[in-house]
Amino acid sequence: MFPSITYINRRKMLKQAVKKGVALFLGNDESPMNYADNTYDFRQDSTFLYYFGNDYAGLSAVIDMDENREIIFGNELTIDDIVWMGQQPSIREKCEQAGIRETLPGGALKEYLQAAAAKGREIHFLPPYRAEQQLKLQDWLGIAPAGQAEAASLEFVKAVVHQRNYKSDEEIEQIEEAVAISAEMHRKAIAMARPGRKESEIAAAMNEIAMRYGGRLSFPTIATINGQILHNHYHGNTLESGQLMLIDAGAENAMHYAGDLSSTFPVDKKFTERQRTIYQIRYDMHRAAVAALRPGIAFRDVHFIAAKTLVEGFKSIGLMKGDATEAVMAGAHALFFVHGLGHMMGLDVHDMENLGEKWVGYAGEPRSTQFGLKSLRLARTLEPGFVHTIEPGIYFIPELIEQWKVKNQLAQFINYEAVETYKNFGGIRNEEDYLITATGARRLGPALPLSAEEMEAATASRQ
Repeated sequence: MFPSITYINRRKMLKQAVKKGVALFLGNDESPMNYADNTYDFRQDSTFLYYFGNDYAGLSAVIDMDENREIIFGNELTIDDIVWMGQQPSIREKCEQAGIRETLPGGALKEYLQAAAAKGREIHFLPPYRAEQQLKLQDWLGIAPAGQAEAASLEFVKAVVHQRNYKSDEEIEQIEEAVAISAEMHRKAIAMARPGRKESEIAAAMNEIAMRYGGRLSFPTIATINGQILHNHYHGNTLESGQLMLIDAGAENAMHYAGDLSSTFPVDKKFTERQRTIYQIRYDMHRAAVAALRPGIAFRDVHFIAAKTLVEGFKSIGLMKGDATEAVMAGAHALFFVHGLGHMMGLDVHDMENLGEKWVGYAGEPRSTQFGLKSLRLARTLEPGFVHTIEPGIYFIPELIEQWKVKNQLAQFINYEAVETYKNFGGIRNEEDYLITATGARRLGPALPLSAEEMEAATASRQ
């Protein structure tokens, strides 16, 4: 945990933003895999962690603005709990670490909320994302699960997003630690890859590194020879000569801050000529995007810079044609660059996605419905303290190419005859994490091989 003053100040700022009512924080419970006593690894709710720091199951909390009370609700361990789990700090001891002086049993929360509601006081809660949270809200507040997202407090959502979007120095230190662990995972994968090795072996070695540092994965690892499948969590293939391998993986450190990096490299020690050409275009997209990062620029515009770089590169090898700006505005680049340039990152790898990208990444502005652009998670104007990823990619997705070709979609910009010859290419994505500073941007964590020359220097050292 951070020092108690950190959590005290965070709650003080929240109370200044949400001036009336009761703010309810639902901590997470244990989640069974196949029966009650065999649970998944526990992960606390990130907003609960942000304001209260306690990484224990079965806790909830309120900040009562009207009565100026901050209370954590939870039950002390029974002797049966201690026999199986060992001794732990008491509820009061846990709460004092976060500067909380008042605790009540878990069963008292329902009565507290219902008494407040009976007085006409507003109960603020965030959109629930777990079934047990939905059931609690139904029991405590009488709101059916189908109506809870709409009933969630927009005032509360916007206040939390505003605080958590701006990372403090102590948070940056934690994120950098997570990114450094993530980088070690990627260096291990690059070193291990060779013909005959299984994807599962590489994924397992990366997971071991995350656990060795007292953390876990920040999301399920993507380690695949089928890089054209964006979120491919299948690890059953054996690597073969001539293939590319794409890794998208990150660590969550002991404080639950996330890293998120991607690397693409040859299974052999060198790229083929075609692989190197496409890799270079993706590298140019990356460099152009990073060069544009600064406070005051809309991230949507940085995305367009990367997309235009792709079009210019593809024109040079005969895959695209026409005016690059017009092609990007029409969405022609999205045949190959189907997702957004990046997303916010912090206590969640997609930071606060449960609170809605409309508020986190768009500041309430409307989102495009255009294919490709609709998948841009971050579009808002960048500000100092924002932490986000940069991850332009190039993909040749056979099913998508075929669909567009049959419709002759945007044929004024796409040379389908040439694109057909790339259907079995796969995909390339490399990713770094950046902090927006007062004057520009700073990469977080150590550098990974990024250019084709750097990557081949790394693969050349394989035994």
